[in-house]
Formats: sequence, structure tokens, C-alpha cells
Amino acid sequence: MLTDRRSVTALKIPLLAVALMSAGLQGCALGYLTQAAHGQWQLMHARRPLAQVLADPASSDELKARLRLVQDARDFAVSDLGLPDNRSYRSYSDLKRPYVVWNVVAAPEFSVAPQRWCFPFTGCLSYRGYFREQDARRMAAALAAHGNDVMVGGVTAYSTLGHFADPVLNTMLRYGDLGLASTIFHELAHQLIYVRGDSEFNESFAVSVEQEGLRRWLAARGRSQELQDYLGRHQAEQLIVGVFADGRRQLAALYAATPAAPLEQLRARKHEILAASGAQVLQLERQFKMRTGYDQWISDGLNNAHLAAVGTYFDCVPGFNRLLAANGGRLPAFYAAVRKIKGDAAARRALCADGGNTTAIITAPDEAPSGPSAPAKSEPATAVPGR
Repeated sequence: MLTDRRSVTALKIPLLAVALMSAGLQGCALGYLTQAAHGQWQLMHARRPLAQVLADPASSDELKARLRLVQDARDFAVSDLGLPDNRSYRSYSDLKRPYVVWNVVAAPEFSVAPQRWCFPFTGCLSYRGYFREQDARRMAAALAAHGNDVMVGGVTAYSTLGHFADPVLNTMLRYGDLGLASTIFHELAHQLIYVRGDSEFNESFAVSVEQEGLRRWLAARGRSQELQDYLGRHQAEQLIVGVFADGRRQLAALYAATPAAPLEQLRARKHEILAASGAQVLQLERQFKMRTGYDQWISDGLNNAHLAAVGTYFDCVPGFNRLLAANGGRLPAFYAAVRKIKGDAAARRALCADGGNTTAIITAPDEAPSGPSAPAKSEPATAVPGR
């Protein structure tokens, strides 16, 4: 394990900071940060260097194959995508459970705007993560009791934004090669650029980098058939995300209408819109012979929180993809343009509002390309419920 004195000290300092900040909090806030600090400590304590796991005769051939793929994707992220070269994803933690955390998303009964919670380091987020599923479901039940629409989704990975050396988790290995590589690219993108308190901007940026990175990785590895299959599935998933976006727009208009309809009429119309959206998604899954995972949401009962979660990850993706195209598909220039936007809240909102057809599209001239330059795409990235 990574238990040398320097690693342990580096781990204790941020956790001590959380404890000190928590000292001024009371009740639920203190309890929440305490469980977060404890869960993070357990995750880091379980780390083993990848080389050690690969050399261990007790490690299965399947595990070794997945970790070698991680090493390849990790190296590609640095050499071709310009993502951080640090100790993240150079170690492995087996948590003995299917998800690392469970996220709670909530929205009022008549709103598609997610509730936000504010924390040290990250700022305000449109979700709240718990290291124990029962804690997440308890929080969701409390929110639902106050009239909110809620969802609980298992999460396979998250980024500590470079504060820790994030390990590869057993929870990440549940996906195939494409899902595993894209997760590495996504989480490293958070370390590269992050805006405190803007979940939509952060997640959509990471999705756009993940998407472009996966296309380039498959092309560079000569996996042409997988690339074509992936692009076909991607186009189908774009249609599904579009259905959710249209449903969210209809609901937003319904909730904002004046004078407001009587409550029962409002609830009935809400149900009609959600049912129609769910039916369209299931039809697209049948048409393209694919399963996205959204069918479980629909079976459980689609609600405002589900649509808000989709918006968090995908609303700004078209704008980022147009920004990449405006910079000639050159990742260093793209990253420079995103950094120019990140400090300007109005520019961030403009990028997200209309898919990037605004003055927020900034080019950064005289930047060298990063590895092979693949054509930029304007479609939103692969949808992964509960990510």
C-alpha cells in the first residue's frame, strides 16, 4: 500500500483541514463532512500501486488485463490529450462494493432546477454524495417528504481535483474498455479545469474531453470497428439526450406559466410530459437495439430530478464541442479558450445557453496541436445514468 510517511502526511493534511472547517458546523453539515472525510480516508488507505497489483500472483488475469488498459489510457491522456501527469490512477483500490458513492439529486415538485449544496473546496454542487447507500436513501427520503422529486444514483468514480492521488477503483472496472478509458479521461479533465460552484460547466467540460479523448484513443490504437460502432451508438444517445432536454424545456415552460394552473392540473400535465418523454426514450432504445440504463429511471418513475441530472452533464456539451471546433480541434488551444471563459459567469452561461453560438466562442491562436488532430464533433457525449 501507499503508506510511506510522505503519502500518509499528504493525506492527513487535507483531512485535517476538513475536520477544522467542520468544527464550525453543526448537525447535518458536520455529519455529512465527517462521513465524506472517513470515506475518502478508507478509499486512499486501500490503495496499492498498479505495478504491485500486476506482479501479484493472486491477481486474476482479467484484473491484470483491465489495469494494463488503464495504464495505456492513462499514458495516452498525458501524451495525446494534455491531461495532468501526476500520481492519480497509478494505484488501485478494491472497495468490495459496486459503487464508490451514491449521489442524491433533488428538484422541487414544480421546477427542473436541481437543489444545490455548498461545500469546502468544491463550492456548490447540484448533487450530494454519500459513501453508504443507506445514508443516501435516507437523505432522499427526507427530501421527498418535503415535496421534492428525488433520485439516487450509484457512482463509479469521482475526482478530488488533484488534492489526492486518486486511485483506479474496482467500481470503475464494471464497464467495458471504452467506458473505462473514458472514465479516466473524464476524471482527469476535472483536475485540469474546474470552476467552483458550477456543476453544469464542470461536468459538460469533462464529458466533452472524455468524448474527444475516446475518439482519438480508439483511432490511435487502430480499433476502427469499435470506433465506428461507438460513433453510431453516440448518435443514438444524442437523440435520447435531446428527448430529455425537450421534456425539460416543456416542464420549465409549464412551471413558469402565469397565471399558474390549479395544482391538480399542473400535476396531471407534468405526468403527461414525463410519460411522453419516457415513451420516446424507450422507443429509441428499441429502434437502435440498445440499452442505456435510462429504462430503469423510467420504470421507477421519471421525475424532475432525473431530467435535472441529465442537464447537469449534457447541457453545455454542444457549446464545448463547438469551441473545440472553433480552435481547429487543437486541444491546447481549446483548453486555453476554456480558461478564458471559466472566470466569466456570463460567458459560461452563454456557452451553455445556445450550444456555443455566441461571443463566448474564443479562439486561442498560435497554439501547437496535441497529438493527432481528430475532427471535433458537436454532439453531446455518451449518456451514463448515475455516473
